Amino acid sequence: MGILVIAEHDNAALKGATLNTVAAAQQIGGDIDLLVAGENCGAAAEEAAKIAGVSKVLVADNAAYAHQLAENLALLVLELADGYSHILASATTTGKNFMPRVAAKLDVAQISDIIAVESADTFQRPIYAGNAIATVQSSDAVKVITVRSTAFDAAATDGSASVETVAAACDAGKSAFVKEELAQSDRPELTAASVIISGGRGMGNGENFELLEKVADKLGAAVGASRAAVDAGFVPNDMQVGQTGKIVAPELYIAVGISGAIQHLAGMKDSKFIVAINKDEEAPIFSVADYGLVADLFEAVPELESKL
Repeated sequence: MGILVIAEHDNAALKGATLNTVAAAQQIGGDIDLLVAGENCGAAAEEAAKIAGVSKVLVADNAAYAHQLAENLALLVLELADGYSHILASATTTGKNFMPRVAAKLDVAQISDIIAVESADTFQRPIYAGNAIATVQSSDAVKVITVRSTAFDAAATDGSASVETVAAACDAGKSAFVKEELAQSDRPELTAASVIISGGRGMGNGENFELLEKVADKLGAAVGASRAAVDAGFVPNDMQVGQTGKIVAPELYIAVGISGAIQHLAGMKDSKFIVAINKDEEAPIFSVADYGLVADLFEAVPELESKL
């Protein structure tokens, strides 16, 4: 039983989600091959070879994969799919883009966003915004799976896998990369941060997020937001945490002025410790919080910042 994991990377380095996806593959059992497809991605491939449990790293270094366009990457995966019983990728923007194409071409049902492995053909995944967990058993010859990275601990990086070059250059010619605009910040990226402080509608306006930024600077934390705060125009949507935003599971999550709609809870309830600050003692956020403070955030947050 062979498992193919598609690495998430930016050509220069692996993304942390790759380590979590490999950890899920280890629980399935079998030889694990890791595909690194990109352009000038040798550094990422070297990093991939050090992941424990990986037998072989396949490197497809070609301009067609520079930006991991879904059409091109899906064709490559399909070309390599023969002989593998499982194909895994992270349930990130990239994984959600190309993996359904792979499943459709293989004529199998994709198993999305798994959070646990029960056996080689049985997996758990959240449904109804995380309010229920579905146990899914697949009889497909090839299991096409996306992995919720926050549900698995990262694989170790003390391995020494062999590295092989893949000559395939699959350019579908159906799409072209135009540009990307990256938000620049000295703070850690939301999905990789060990501490996150998020604000909701209770912040009142975007200027008040400066209160959270002062705390974040002292904690080395990332700043997030609820969908209500994003929809109100307080902050840009790349800060959104929740079912339709980013799924996070930091060591510490501080929710400020967030009531706790199920869509938000679905994106952060796997955090190791959750602290909630809200003046409404009936707010649903308190049902998942390890520590709750019923207080006016405009008094509590400046005091927290001064104590830190």
